[in-house]
Parts: sequence; C-alpha cells; structure tokens
Amino acid sequence: MKLCPSNMVYRQQRESAAVLIIVLWIAIGLISIALYFANSMTYELRASDNRVSGIATQQAIEGAARYVSYALSAYSTNGAVPQNTQFSCEAVPIGDSHFWLIGRDPSETASSDPYFGLVDECSKLNLNTVTTNTLLYLPNMTEDFADAIVDWRSTNGNGLYSMNYTSLGYDDKNAPFETVDELRLVYGATMDLLDGNDPKHNGILDADVQVAPAAGGAMNPMSGSSSQIQPGLLDCFTVYSREPNFITGTSGSTTLTNVNTATKQQMQSLFESAGVGNAEAVATAIYNYTHPTRGTGGTFNGILDLCVFCKNAGMSSSDFAKIYPQVTTSAATYIRGRVNINSAGSTVLAALFMGIGSDHGVDEGTATSAAQNAINYREQNASSINSVAWLVDALGATSPVIQALRRGDYVTARSYQFTADIAAVGPFGRGYRRVRFVFDTSDGTPRIVYRRDLSSLGWALGEKARETWVVNAGNAQ
Repeated sequence: MKLCPSNMVYRQQRESAAVLIIVLWIAIGLISIALYFANSMTYELRASDNRVSGIATQQAIEGAARYVSYALSAYSTNGAVPQNTQFSCEAVPIGDSHFWLIGRDPSETASSDPYFGLVDECSKLNLNTVTTNTLLYLPNMTEDFADAIVDWRSTNGNGLYSMNYTSLGYDDKNAPFETVDELRLVYGATMDLLDGNDPKHNGILDADVQVAPAAGGAMNPMSGSSSQIQPGLLDCFTVYSREPNFITGTSGSTTLTNVNTATKQQMQSLFESAGVGNAEAVATAIYNYTHPTRGTGGTFNGILDLCVFCKNAGMSSSDFAKIYPQVTTSAATYIRGRVNINSAGSTVLAALFMGIGSDHGVDEGTATSAAQNAINYREQNASSINSVAWLVDALGATSPVIQALRRGDYVTARSYQFTADIAAVGPFGRGYRRVRFVFDTSDGTPRIVYRRDLSSLGWALGEKARETWVVNAGNAQ
C-alpha cells in the first residue's frame, strides 16, 4: 500500500523541522561556548592588565626608593633634614606610574589630605633609651604599658616586672627593640592604643575608616568620630635614631672635638677657624671648667649643656652654630636616642620636657607651654634653627625646661635616619601599592635598614588623589 502524497510531505516536513531544531541547539551551544571563552578571555585580559599595572607600580616604588636615596645623598649632608621643597614628593611620574611620599606636617595643621615628604625618625622618642617618666606623659599611655615597654627591652633575663606572656603564647624578649612593630607584642598593647584614630598611618582622618566605640557604649577617645587626628603611640617612637660622633668626607671620617678632653689650644684653633669672634675667651672658659686648677674638673653632660655654658661665656647663638657640627661632649662612636628639636612635634616635645623635668620642678603645664613655644619659635625663625642654641633663645637660659635638659644628652638639631612612606599607582590608576622604608645615613651613605609592605592598609592618599588618579584616570581609559 502506498502512502498518499500529503502524508509523505508531512513526514518530510517533520524530519526537516527536527533537524532544524537540532542545528539550532548546536548553534546555540557553540555560541554559548564562544561567549564563555570570550568572556573568560576578557577577564584574563583585565587580570593581565592589572598584573602588569601591579608590576609597573612595584617598579615605581623601587625607583622611588632609589630617588629618595639620591635625595638624601644630596640634601642630608652632616645631619641636615631635607625639605620637601628640595625634591619632588607628590605624584612624581615614573613612566606611566606615579608615586607619593606620605609624611607628617611639621606645623601639625589639620587637613583632609596627607602631607607629602620624608619623616624624620629623630623627631621621635627612641624605644630603647626613653625613660618611664617620659613614656607616662604620652597621650593615652598607661603606667602598666609603660612598665611593659621597659620590661620588654630589659636585658635582665627575668625582666624588671612580672608580665604574663605565657597566656599570649610567647616569651618576654628581654632585649632591645629591633623595630617599632615589636610594640604589638608587648603585654597590654591594643590597636586603639597603638594606632589611635589613624589605622592607615597616613596622618589624616580617612572618611572610610570607622573606629568602634569603647565598651559600654561610650565613645572611644581615640575613635574616628573625633574631628582631630589623634595618632597612636606607633607614631611617637623609633628605634633607629643615632648620631655619629664623626664627620664623613671624601677623604674619610673625622672625629669631632670632645670639649671635655680637648686642650685649650685645640678648642681655640677650632673656634678661630670657624669664625667665632671671642674664640680665645670661650676656649679658656671651657678649659678652666673641665680642667680647674684645684679639685675635680667639670664635665658637660650634653651638647645643650655646652651651648648654655658658651652663651653665658659670651658666645652668640650664630657663633655657636658655626662650631656646632664640629664639637661633641661624648667619646662614643654613636649617640643614640637624641630628639631633633627642629622636627619633633608638640606631643613628643611635651613628653620629653615633662619626663626629664618632672623631678626638677617642671610641671605638665610648663612642659606643654614650652613645647608649643618652641614650635612657634622655629616656624617664625626657620632660617636660624641650625643648632640647639635656638631652643635656649626660645625658652630662655633660666627656663626650668632648659635646666632639666642640661642634665643629660637629650636633644639635637641634626638627623641621620628618615622614613620614606612610598605609595604608588600604575597606569590608569591601577595597581596601588605602598611600602615603608627607613633610611640610615649615619655612615655617610644612605642605606635601607627597614622595609614593610603597607598595601593591605588600603588607600592612604586621600580623596583628592583618588579622584584625580583613580576615578578620572580610569574614565580617561
């Protein structure tokens, strides 16, 4: 029996339709696979682009470190503190990348954008030399934590105090601090205490940083709700500050003249060659003090003690500045822990003044006032702060703070260690990186003694830089 033509046509149409559907499904599958691989390649392209930007940014940071090393070689001769006007610190181009040096404003002016420049490590208190008295006058410091800091660095095998480090899973160090980061290990350390309301350590209040209130619902005094930046203790300390007792030159190093042991002729010759007006009279006065005819000779406790003596003997501040780089009162090769009065902030200066003067009639109000007066004076006389003599002029030779400072070797007007907190972005604002370096120039050549990656802290260049170098740069692409 034969099928009718209409049934045959219908069967052929059904078969054709089935084939078409199969072809369409295959086509859809192939298109989906093509789109999948195309999308994957798009992501891979973006990932590769980000990796390239990251590599470019990392190389920019390495280049920035070399740039800082050059700047220190050129502008930090014999302990001078480089100024951010002497070299570029903000949005410095390296190829298609840019870098910034995140610093601290010496005038302590509040701002929503970071200050750019190097950070003087000698503007801070040295963890290995600072006394308990000075520690206690730092903001939010507790007596227990101050004791724990001194105990941590103590070389006494059992420590000075009883600290329960067993509960923390490690032992007390009982050796000098090697980095400031070790403070995180000291018994009683908290993030609020160490970071303040500046967890990004960039010196500004970042809008995206939220600090939780203290227990019980009360607002934490260190929280980000404050309208003023309140850095934590990490910003107050260093372990690197040391000053050489020699001058490094092209022909080698020259030892400074120790006025406690020098002859009258040596001092007079030095003073005359430096251009001091009454060189013979001052040299005689110093020698008679250190080598009296009868009895035990006097000894200058530090460079400020010598300065006040010279001024009382008739030497002007400008003349003392001429001899300042060439004299010393110590026989040590390096002097550790001096604070640079030219760059230290009010917090460090007030704590130092109060810590060393509390046993000699200096109260907290006097110390705070003296610190602010010193900062005001150095801002108004920026061209004449080239020795410690300006502090005597600012506070007065009879000031209880000056008299307390004369009892030790606490201050200087020179620095040899600097932090370069380098943040960088790559092409089109991608590949953000941040690395902190500490450079030591005390041996004549800048060398890196500390390096830490801070990229994990997040964007630290402020909203203005983000808008310019990330948002706008990305839109331009």
